[in-house]
Amino acid sequence: MKDIKERRNQTDVTEFIFLGFSKHPELQGLLFLVFLVIYLATLLGNLFILTAIRINPVLHTPMYYFLSNLSFLDICYTSTTVPIILVNFFQEKKTITYEGCVSQLFFLVTFARSECVLLAAMAYDRFIAICHPLRYPVLMSKRICAYLAAGSWLCGLVNSLTHTSLTTTLTLCGPNQISHFLCDIPLLLKLSCSDTSVNEVALYVSSAIIGLSPCLFTAVSYILIISAILKIQSAQGRKKAFSTCASHLTVVVIYYGTGNFNYDQPSSGYSLDVDILVSVLFCIVTPMLNPIIYSLRNKEVKVALRKLREGYILPINSIVQITS
Repeated sequence: MKDIKERRNQTDVTEFIFLGFSKHPELQGLLFLVFLVIYLATLLGNLFILTAIRINPVLHTPMYYFLSNLSFLDICYTSTTVPIILVNFFQEKKTITYEGCVSQLFFLVTFARSECVLLAAMAYDRFIAICHPLRYPVLMSKRICAYLAAGSWLCGLVNSLTHTSLTTTLTLCGPNQISHFLCDIPLLLKLSCSDTSVNEVALYVSSAIIGLSPCLFTAVSYILIISAILKIQSAQGRKKAFSTCASHLTVVVIYYGTGNFNYDQPSSGYSLDVDILVSVLFCIVTPMLNPIIYSLRNKEVKVALRKLREGYILPINSIVQITS
């Protein structure tokens, strides 16, 4: 009877307390403004990309089909964490319910893993376009693109369901404090007083299959792409070929670079502030940078965005002239 009572007390966790930004109470107002601006920029930037691709027939190609999926993923990924962070800036006690934490974990893992696989699919698209241009219409048909995009989402969903189910079986002990600003698998494993070996094995396996494998596939794809580009005789041809994949390569480097720092930090010299900064870069800043990168480095996107902006400005000017 005593063991049952102790176990009940251990698992009776109704909320978690975030400690991520509690060390700097004097910066709460400034941090709120910074996070709000980043979140709004992420939403507007990715919505502009989605709208431009939707209304411009020139952008109805496999590359921009995948880009629209990436923009939608970035919106969902950021919206999983930032709204809660913004609300907590006004709370003296920064909390999240147990159900809210599990839900955030589920969506966070789903969108992060889906994006990882989607970037590999985008690398495959660029590989076919540059190394096998004559077979591109066949190898990258609408059906194959839909399968690749759906497969990316399915991988993230299955992976997230597995980890979320395993996480709910953990026996959680006090204190119910998370030294971060979000709920993540390693953070919850630290709060468990039950055996976490199964969770850790699942984490390592999924990291290898859905984390490392897409990364290696993308790296090999770009080695072959760069090799093919270097074989092009004219400098203008090399420049044109590289420009078609420069934006995606930049996004890949930023994504995997910040991701590796986020999850592979050394245990020695651990700093909560450094951990928070790296996580902010990976979870919040990167989704904001993706539309900026594609807008700055891609001529077709810049033209589409310019037309979209003019399409909104001209009707507004006409209305002003009529009313005046």
